[in-house]
Amino acid sequence: MYRYDQYDHLIVRERIAQYRDQVRRRLSDELTEEEFLPLRLQNGLYMQRHAYMLRIAVPYGLLSTAQMRMFGHIARKYDRNYGHFTTRQNIQFNWIELEQTPDILTDLASVEMHAIQTSGNCIRNITTDEYAGVAADEIIDPRPYAEILRQWSTFHPEFIALPRKFKVAINGAVEDRAAIAIHDIGLTAVRNDAGEVGFKFMVGGGMGRTPIIGSVINDFVPWQHLLTYTEAIMRVYNQFGRRDNKYKARIKILVKAVGAEEFVRMVEAEFADLKDGPETLTREELERVAVWFNPKPYQTLEAIDPRAGREDDKAFANWLQRNVKPHKVPGYAAVILSLKKTGVPPGDASAEQMDFVADLADKYSFGELRVTHEQNLVLADVEQSKLYEVWQQARAKGLATPNIGLLTDIISCPGGDYCALANAKSIPIAAAIAKRFDDLDYQHDIGDIELNISGCINACGHHHVGHIGVLGVDKDGSEWYQVSIGGAQGNAAAIGKIIGPSFSAPQMPEVIQRLLDVYLKNRVEGERFVDVAQRLGIAPFKEHVYATPIPAGELAVGEDQYA
Repeated sequence: MYRYDQYDHLIVRERIAQYRDQVRRRLSDELTEEEFLPLRLQNGLYMQRHAYMLRIAVPYGLLSTAQMRMFGHIARKYDRNYGHFTTRQNIQFNWIELEQTPDILTDLASVEMHAIQTSGNCIRNITTDEYAGVAADEIIDPRPYAEILRQWSTFHPEFIALPRKFKVAINGAVEDRAAIAIHDIGLTAVRNDAGEVGFKFMVGGGMGRTPIIGSVINDFVPWQHLLTYTEAIMRVYNQFGRRDNKYKARIKILVKAVGAEEFVRMVEAEFADLKDGPETLTREELERVAVWFNPKPYQTLEAIDPRAGREDDKAFANWLQRNVKPHKVPGYAAVILSLKKTGVPPGDASAEQMDFVADLADKYSFGELRVTHEQNLVLADVEQSKLYEVWQQARAKGLATPNIGLLTDIISCPGGDYCALANAKSIPIAAAIAKRFDDLDYQHDIGDIELNISGCINACGHHHVGHIGVLGVDKDGSEWYQVSIGGAQGNAAAIGKIIGPSFSAPQMPEVIQRLLDVYLKNRVEGERFVDVAQRLGIAPFKEHVYATPIPAGELAVGEDQYA
């Protein structure tokens, strides 16, 4: 993975010193909260319902074990013994005291981490495929390009005060596992007829109040122009994006307003001035960064059947089926550690679990970890012969729930339990649904399904692209939930359609059950829930869900894992 050079270290040290003085001035009332707000946001610090929340950048979701142990240290020393992994592949700590934040940033700097550009109207943390570098369907490893984009965008003087926040995702494989279609810029690696590497650019994707699938504006930009073409897009957005209304300030609104054809013309005009300029990438620059992502020292192994001799162990077989993914190197596999155990808020991990996962990675996966935008963790390089050992150890720590891609692998934001922007709680809804359907045999019968929950229209839980999406809404001061179906991420990205009026919190598990009833009745062999929802449309689902009143029973509440 990438390691800081002397300039990185210097930049981060100077930023911390600057921020420490800003905190001192805020605590002494030399700065008002209004004056301090943009300063703290530049360092990833939010004010939430009960305390400050600190969001830490995990570039393209890649972590060393030293960095994961640092998260455990922060959770114990500065928070309430846990952290929350997000759909941006970052981590958030929800119970932070302002006066301690400079010390936290100092601790982070000791393991080459920071919280810069995890907030504010700037280019946010670059995200990518959690299997980058090991996926069998990979065209190129996207991580060097993600790192180049990170270095280019951090503190870029032209783009530190954009009309609104800006998110970039990059995919290097045939299958899109980075959800590029719902980003401001989505990049996917392609090869032209000559075999040369380039990128297809999608622009204007996003969720929130106006969910939109991005538009392809260029099918092939040579890799040498990754930065120059991106800068051309950013210049158009920075100049013409709206600043008078934050709800209409994202680039998707600009693309829609001027039209895709005119937007492309504007970008190409800017690109004509930038093409072959100083930001054109050279082979030397690419190799300078790519060396940090060279393949691991893999052994020469033969592929084996991890179940050999354990054919009767159903629990292990379920885990292999759901939590173990193919690897491009024979004899290895990628392992997903589920952060979706029933009774635990989705994406949460305790300090003890963070230390444990770091130990696992040191022993079994070359000392590296990945964070997925589905809020789980990945050991990318596990020998197949070691899978049973890894499963046993992960199971003992509550990290081997065999539910990846199933109903209880719920994606959820923290919601109203923490976030000041939320209209409704997300965690109790996730807990109630997980408890209602905590039967793995039933989940396996349902098959692949994605359930996403957001506590407000900002859509941090990506509910718009969930096969089933749940959105918390305010209804006369009460918390209600709007349901959509048919959304999807990946190569066939789609925005879900709302089925009808919203529901109370206690009704939600029964709503999900009724949606599943329609699916199970109408599916044909091989069809997933989303396939049936898109084939039939919302009508039969809506009819069944609203056919009879849904009882407002008692809402199940998740156990407090960290009490």
